[in-house]
Amino acid sequence: ANTDPAMATSTTPAPTPPRTPGSASKQSYSDRFIPSRRGINLQDSFALLPDSPPKKRETPQEGAKDDNLDTYNMLLRSEFLGAESGGRRRTDESCALLSAKSNLFRYRSVPLAWDEGAAYALSPVGSDAQRILCSPRRTPRKIPTVPYKVLDAPALQDDFYLNLVDWSSLNVLAVGLGSCVYLWSACTSKVTKLCDLGREDSVTSVSWTQRGTHLAVGTSVGEVQIWDAAKCQTTRVMAGHLARVGTLCWSGHTLSSGSRDRLILQRDVRVQEHFTSKLSGHKQEVCGLKWSFDGQQLASGGNDNKLYIWSPHSTSPMLRFNDHSAAVKAISWSPHQNGLLASGGGTADRCIRFWNTQTAAPLNSVDTGSQVCNLCWSKNINELVSTHGYSQNQIVVWRYPSMGKVATLTGHTLRVLYLAMSPDGQARRLFLNKRADTARAIASASGGLLFAAVARHVFLLV
Repeated sequence: ANTDPAMATSTTPAPTPPRTPGSASKQSYSDRFIPSRRGINLQDSFALLPDSPPKKRETPQEGAKDDNLDTYNMLLRSEFLGAESGGRRRTDESCALLSAKSNLFRYRSVPLAWDEGAAYALSPVGSDAQRILCSPRRTPRKIPTVPYKVLDAPALQDDFYLNLVDWSSLNVLAVGLGSCVYLWSACTSKVTKLCDLGREDSVTSVSWTQRGTHLAVGTSVGEVQIWDAAKCQTTRVMAGHLARVGTLCWSGHTLSSGSRDRLILQRDVRVQEHFTSKLSGHKQEVCGLKWSFDGQQLASGGNDNKLYIWSPHSTSPMLRFNDHSAAVKAISWSPHQNGLLASGGGTADRCIRFWNTQTAAPLNSVDTGSQVCNLCWSKNINELVSTHGYSQNQIVVWRYPSMGKVATLTGHTLRVLYLAMSPDGQARRLFLNKRADTARAIASASGGLLFAAVARHVFLLV
């Protein structure tokens, strides 16, 4: 063996120099973290996600896309959360209770229930998701964008403060044109001239009784006339106002009239007096009146931007709402919830506001972007229709209480000033031939509801 000292020292490794505290380490340690989500409460995690803003629906056909998206979201929730979720989001209250009991950031696994048929299933989704896919889907509702009937309405006044259209319970539409009132039967399509006030007077408002046999007509000289529609004869003429009567509303035998003289007169057509009480509160013209369905509250709107609620037993307003910044003409009571009132403001306001008249509390407000001319609740479903003026002249169907747009009808060059609804809220009784017409405003339909909106023409849409 070679025992040369020189060779022995060359094979011995050199000693490692001591590491100083300031020297950088060349060695690094890392690992990939793979979390286990089996122990996470995904139901709470989904509930904590912020809601995405609703998409704008410019056309009625977009409702079908939203239904498909809802089905897809339900399918995902069922796959992730199981049958307990039911495809629905939990409320904030339930999420807070669950979060207090469980930790969202725990990583211990929880055993899942074993589905014996899952190993042999041919479908990529589970049994709960298959039940969702096989469940009957709601038929998408199509809201037409063209009228099926157009009635020529010459001499129709372009005045925001008037109310010249009303639909009776006997399916007869009344329209005030200049100094005349015309009746159109939706059953027979027959047009009848009810009255002619002469050259010195003009029609400023019309309103049918609940039975639909008599029509109240407001005039520019401050009179209120009651007409028998079957006989085409006037039965009574009542005075009391000093200026035009722009709005009328019935509640049983009581007829309320609002005028440019800033007064609201309560009239009982069974007594001899022309009016039984006088309501004074508005500082400018009264342009909107609506009785609640139970007859216990009267809502009035005026050009003074005020919305008042009156009791039939008092001459002073029981509630005063001052949130609007323009004239309040559009007023409508909800048939689905007692005490729920919707009101719309003019060009400077553009908002639809909701009120609870039982608690005197404002509920919600939506900026529509245009002058709100009319509001009308659906009788069959919890939806609202609004017609607009400056500047978009659109017709919008809203879903309450989310106030998502079901449909928006645009393209009109004139304001949609007047609105009326069929007595049954449906269009099944009307069988009229379609015809083309270059109209400037159309009506709106919501859930089978038939509306007539007027701007120099009367348009019917199903």
